[in-house]
Amino acid sequence: MTAWYAGLLVCVLVLFGTSVYLGLGRYLERTLRAALSEQARAVAEEIGERLVENRLPTIANHLSENFAPQLNSRFIRVTGAHGEIVYLSQRTADGLLDPALVPAPGRSPHRYSGDVFLPSGKRLLVQVVPVATPEGNIIVEVGSLYGPIEAVLSGLIVTFALGMPLMVALAIGGGYLIMRRALMQVDEITVQAEHISSNNLSDRLPVHETGDELERLTLALNRMMGRLEEAFQHINRFSADVSHELRTPLTILRGELEGAVQRERLTPELLDLLGSALEETERLRTIVDQLLVVSGLDAGNVPMEKTPLDLGQLAASTAEQMLLLAEEKSIAVRCDAEAGVVVDGDPSRLKQVVVNLLDNAIRYTAEGGSISLSAARQNGWATLVVADNGAGIPPDALPHVFERFYRADKARSRYSGGSGLGLSIVKAICTAHSGDIEIASTEGVGTTVTIRLRPSA
Repeated sequence: MTAWYAGLLVCVLVLFGTSVYLGLGRYLERTLRAALSEQARAVAEEIGERLVENRLPTIANHLSENFAPQLNSRFIRVTGAHGEIVYLSQRTADGLLDPALVPAPGRSPHRYSGDVFLPSGKRLLVQVVPVATPEGNIIVEVGSLYGPIEAVLSGLIVTFALGMPLMVALAIGGGYLIMRRALMQVDEITVQAEHISSNNLSDRLPVHETGDELERLTLALNRMMGRLEEAFQHINRFSADVSHELRTPLTILRGELEGAVQRERLTPELLDLLGSALEETERLRTIVDQLLVVSGLDAGNVPMEKTPLDLGQLAASTAEQMLLLAEEKSIAVRCDAEAGVVVDGDPSRLKQVVVNLLDNAIRYTAEGGSISLSAARQNGWATLVVADNGAGIPPDALPHVFERFYRADKARSRYSGGSGLGLSIVKAICTAHSGDIEIASTEGVGTTVTIRLRPSA
């Protein structure tokens, strides 16, 4: 904006300077011509009076005494009716104008003004007035060099050349400071907006009571965030309420199915049907429990018993418990956990993070593959990394893996693909611990999940 402002200012100053230059030149020239015309008229009147009184031969002394053209840098020449020179002023005092070098005028019966160029190339403004006599017209010429006007215009150009950069520099500096001061409010709003997410929608942008468009925009954005917060709360309440309401009927349904399976005289077909229904009921109960956990974590309703714990020790013990599941697919699990990586966190929730990440790694790694688990301090963070050499995640699916019920491969069954809530729970737990999670993956190469938590003070 400062650059545009400076460019516009330069254009305005150039237009202004050009108009002043042209306007002043025309004004000075018009004023000088008017003065020459008045002086020529006065000389013509003197000649007319002396003609009446037969005292024309004394006109030369009178003009020299009363008009002093050589002292005023003017040129006066009186040419008789037969072309003889009645009066010719002397060389001007500054030596710039020699009347003897001025070309003879045309003998027009009308007064006129014109320009004459001396042999040196200097421009001379001339006013010509004819005086009628019985013998013919006497021509009166009064002139002045255009040089003084050019000197004034040159001085104006120099003034603009020296003053314009200074004015532009001051304007740019002042404009930058003014714009910077005004945009500091925008920077403050931008910084605050960058920190607002679905986890802290109750925060609002700072409102500066300036009464301008920026204040109205900030108020509109705050009202919009209020509506978004209400919508998020409604969604979270809906998910939590539905999950809570489904737990009781699912528990009852599971109990009745278990009771039906234990009855005698059931046909094998009916027994398989009841077993399948029982598995689906158990899977649905698991999804409901996970959805209830995610909703509670997002809403901040899940209690967190944060205590100092060794992240490396937690990772190692959890990996040991998951070895049996990995051995079923002949997958090697390597754990490299540093000692003393202490964080303040809920042990059960952080263990759930490790379990979910390892379960995903085992699920999507082919038989004979490998998984590495590490915990260390890096750049002031307590870092947990789970890497595998499995199938990987497509690039277009990578930004959506933390969404609820999202599966990267739509062709996966609900058994091989899980419920789609595991990574959502992991992200929600990390957010609740003021941590961060990143995932990097290449199809056919593997996936790496990195979790960063603030170490214990």
